[in-house]
Amino acid sequence: MPNRPLRQLCYRDWKMSELNNHCGYAAIAGRPNVGKSTLLNRIIGMKLAITSHKAQTTRHSILGIKTLEQGQVIYVDTPGIHERADHAMNRYLNRTAKTVVVDVDVVIFVVEALRWTREDAKVLGLLQERTMPVILAVNKVDQVNQKEALLPFLAEMAERYDFAEIIPISASNGHNVDALEKLVSSVCRWRITSTLKSS
Repeated sequence: MPNRPLRQLCYRDWKMSELNNHCGYAAIAGRPNVGKSTLLNRIIGMKLAITSHKAQTTRHSILGIKTLEQGQVIYVDTPGIHERADHAMNRYLNRTAKTVVVDVDVVIFVVEALRWTREDAKVLGLLQERTMPVILAVNKVDQVNQKEALLPFLAEMAERYDFAEIIPISASNGHNVDALEKLVSSVCRWRITSTLKSS
């Protein structure tokens, strides 16, 4: 399943209506356990993805559709990309994530506030090979006690890559998630397609 094009996944899991609309594609990427599934659930407004403190919970790309006035954004929650690929499951998850980010308009790269790891760097290295815009979502800011420490961290992130935008969020309580959604819709390459409805 993960190696099929994103549009095939979309058409398999969702049925078409007779109405035409605009559609854009967005992937949520990042290392394991940074809150990707929680963010997808927050955006869609229902629990689509399993959330857990245990890494590797998301083993398949999960499709969520958010309908807006200007069209529909199709979100894919990718498995976390692992630095170590010596286990078969890790290799499988890495292939899944890499395949998904090829076929989207924009990537939401999720990192944890005040924490940058080698696995974060691996994900960024993968995204640097692509041409789509990348929005950096600095998650879990609600867990930062010293808010003044956020500004230097955001400045450090801006030096690492030419992100389309950098936005601090909290997927767990919804802080700034609406602003993130607006950023996603502003950079999507809206295309004419049929409106997608859940089957």
